[in-house]
Amino acid sequence: MTESTHDEAHGGSLGERLNWLRAAVLGANDGIVSTAGLVVGVAGATDDRSALLTAGLAGLLAGSMSMAAGEYVSVSTQRDSEKAALAQERRELRERPEAELDELTGLLERRGLSEDVAREAAVQLTERDALKAHARVELGIDPDDLTNPWHAAWASFLAFTAGALLPLLAMVLPPADWRLTVTVVSVLTALALTGWSSARLGAAAPTRAVLRNTAGGALAMGVTYVAGTLLDVAGA
Repeated sequence: MTESTHDEAHGGSLGERLNWLRAAVLGANDGIVSTAGLVVGVAGATDDRSALLTAGLAGLLAGSMSMAAGEYVSVSTQRDSEKAALAQERRELRERPEAELDELTGLLERRGLSEDVAREAAVQLTERDALKAHARVELGIDPDDLTNPWHAAWASFLAFTAGALLPLLAMVLPPADWRLTVTVVSVLTALALTGWSSARLGAAAPTRAVLRNTAGGALAMGVTYVAGTLLDVAGA
């Protein structure tokens, strides 16, 4: 039983790490697409480097702060739910310990243990740490490792910023005649990489993810460029 619990803990840690990696990849992808669409749209209306830089920085800061705030609120809600579930579990363990022992036994039986082994395992787990046993088996929560909203916010902020820097620098650093070409090629290459990475993290075939990612980015840049060009023609 000790070995099984040990493996389960490692599995949960691995799953959590993969979720963070996937969130980082998706955050970077959002930064690439949104900032690329913004600077390419502005490039359709003007070739002024200051205007491109201002628009790109504004999009980077607004997007990264929005992503960070959204992650903080979302993960804070999840953490509050986890803490409420743990508080309820503490009350139940205090008020009806025998019923909770029976419940833990039943949960272990449903995981494939025989009735006798499940009962013995439930007794041992309860004697060692009843709350942790119920949290992990019943709730799927590690009470010693609750989700951290600040970690999520910073991870999202940094991932989005890293992604957004690519199209911003690709647009403002090259000479005017090369800006659009360098940006489009850099963005599509980066989107192909993030599509491949997200597919590999999800154990999926990468070809479809790469095509979907690059097509979406190309569409976003195409639409915003046409919009910027039309605004320039209209004198807006």
